[in-house]
Amino acid sequence: MNRLPKHSDLFLLGGIVLLALLGVVMYDSKDLTARDDVATLNGEGALYEAKPPVKSLENKQPVKQVAVLEAGIQHPANSSIPRPFEKGVIHLGEGAALGGILPFPEDNAWNQRIDDLPVDPLSDVIINTIGRERNIHPDFGSGLWNGAPIGIPYVVVSGDQKRYPIRYTAYGAESDPGPYPVPTSAPIEGDPNVDGDRHVIVVDRDNWTLYELFRAFPVAGGLVWKAESGAIFNMKEHPSRPIGWTSADAAGLPIFPGLVRYDETVELKEIRHALRFTVQKTRRAFVPPATHWASRHTSLDLPPLGMRVRLKKDFDISSFPAEAQVILTALKRYGMILADNGSDWFISGAPHPLWNDDNLHKLKKVHGGDFEVVLMEGLVEDQ
Repeated sequence: MNRLPKHSDLFLLGGIVLLALLGVVMYDSKDLTARDDVATLNGEGALYEAKPPVKSLENKQPVKQVAVLEAGIQHPANSSIPRPFEKGVIHLGEGAALGGILPFPEDNAWNQRIDDLPVDPLSDVIINTIGRERNIHPDFGSGLWNGAPIGIPYVVVSGDQKRYPIRYTAYGAESDPGPYPVPTSAPIEGDPNVDGDRHVIVVDRDNWTLYELFRAFPVAGGLVWKAESGAIFNMKEHPSRPIGWTSADAAGLPIFPGLVRYDETVELKEIRHALRFTVQKTRRAFVPPATHWASRHTSLDLPPLGMRVRLKKDFDISSFPAEAQVILTALKRYGMILADNGSDWFISGAPHPLWNDDNLHKLKKVHGGDFEVVLMEGLVEDQ
């Protein structure tokens, strides 16, 4: 009778562990509850559809050279308070201040004032559909909600940040391939919850490049990342994705330039760009700068992705707290761009431990009827 080698049981156990690790690295599409291609535009759980209640321009502008400081100061409550705003200085770290420097050129669509543009003929119809009496909701703040920071976080890294491979589980054909300079400890929207959009946003301050992921999960401690989709944007130029492509956002747009950030709102006291917002139901159409729709509906009373709305000029903001007035002024001058299907009139922003949530909640006094749709030019719809 043949005898097994001495300590064969240890060899066998080691083989089992090795196979298990290989299974993780091969990214079984069934784990981490990531959606697959079949589910993306079908059924109530479809990608971009189930969240509960263009061509590039010729002008290009080089990024300004700025000084840089190191990452934020540690806060005793196990969180990090970013370094205070300094004009012209881009800091490193989670929620870092950009020193007043705009993502993308000043003549980019995100950074263009629209307070004097015509009102769209369908404005009243679309506003009524979204909800004239519904209030706007600041989807950002301090503290936690369901165990996660409130808002879409981001991190600023240096140009020598190590890059890690990305494995796409849904929209790989419309995503920019890795590797991405995502730190192993990068903040994830909604983490530690496994549901939700789980956006990851990384700003490479030395190369002035933006990296964004949707439904991102770190594998093997962040040495690899799984995501449903991802996009890379050169912020020295105008973002340009192929028509019909998504990004880490349903509309094919970058997320970061549309966030309400503490450094601009409270420290700089001025927001010089449009904001990002969501509604529950959209139309199978998009308006530039968007490049993608994410709906089965074709009714003309529904808003297309990329649609921009603005707060009416005669809306009185004088009774609002200072930071709310900064946000409302931006909504009058730059408006907000519809970027995703989600809860109605939710305005996106980044979490920060120093946000005054009571003052932010005063924004809920503003209702859908206080907005108007800016003339939609270049509409692309499903024929």
